[in-house]
Amino acid sequence: MKGIRQLAEHLDISIGTVSRALNGKPDVNDETRRRVLAAAEELGYVANQSGRSLRQGMTNVIGLMLEVSRETVENSDDFFLGVTDGLQSVFSRHKLDLVMLPCPDDEDPHEYLKRMVARRLVDALIISATRRTDRRIELLEKARIPFVALGRSASGGSYTWMDLDFEGVAARGVDRLVAKGHRRIAVAAPSSDINLGYIFLDAYRQALQRHGIAFDPALVIRVKSSEQGGYQAGHELLMIEERPTAIILIHELMAIGLYRRLAEAGIVPGRDLAVVGFREEPRTHFLQPTLTSFRMSLRDLGAQLGETLLATMPAYADHYPQGARNRIWPLELVPGESDAFTLTA
Repeated sequence: MKGIRQLAEHLDISIGTVSRALNGKPDVNDETRRRVLAAAEELGYVANQSGRSLRQGMTNVIGLMLEVSRETVENSDDFFLGVTDGLQSVFSRHKLDLVMLPCPDDEDPHEYLKRMVARRLVDALIISATRRTDRRIELLEKARIPFVALGRSASGGSYTWMDLDFEGVAARGVDRLVAKGHRRIAVAAPSSDINLGYIFLDAYRQALQRHGIAFDPALVIRVKSSEQGGYQAGHELLMIEERPTAIILIHELMAIGLYRRLAEAGIVPGRDLAVVGFREEPRTHFLQPTLTSFRMSLRDLGAQLGETLLATMPAYADHYPQGARNRIWPLELVPGESDAFTLTA
């Protein structure tokens, strides 16, 4: 038995009363609600959610758009696993479901999102991996779909965003290394046009200038944000004629590949090269020497992201009156052994 009509006939109650009981309406007494819920479970009643969504104009589903590739799958990056845990903790309060919208790396993210918007699969969206100029922002603003960008963009508009403190990573990383005597500090930056790379590099230049150190473009190593990218960064670092004495990484998995390439060359992090990593990843716990890195709670980030999104949606905004505002998410610098040594003149 699946239809609400059959369920109402079985209970000898009106369809309207059964519907209100199933939807938790306050005008149904507790005894009737218990009878309806018990009968629905016993008889295998399944609500027609698609029909209800059409009537209400809502799906009660939130979409999280990700960009995926074979490399991201093979690297098993757990960033979004932690973030979705936090998102679910917020959405479950309001009986909202979260779905992943994975955009393959061989498809234009704008075209992919345009198709998702046309199908009206979700009530609101979270987009990630924002570009310097990101056409998805204009698309969502024109479609009047509530959304939050996980990452800033130079694209205009009054959209709401959350981003990690990449400026702080660059500034504090440089400050820490300079205090240990380093003057040639390399950085491993994304090879893509993702906006966090621009933000990070701008802050890196400013930090060097603050310490009176000239910016050397040869010390900016552009690689993929992955273990393989870290390996490549290590290889390119070894090819620099006047080798840097320190490096700052901007992706959590890079440290694994970097350590491997350095080991092949007989170079020991924390003795021959200072390494500062980004957001410690579980597998980096096994690196020796231990990695100095910037860390954060992914669950807390996800929860705040969820509340920020709901604050942009009229049906939930009253629950989060302080939510719809732009935020830069702080990271904690946790010292390890990978940059423990101090250079002497």
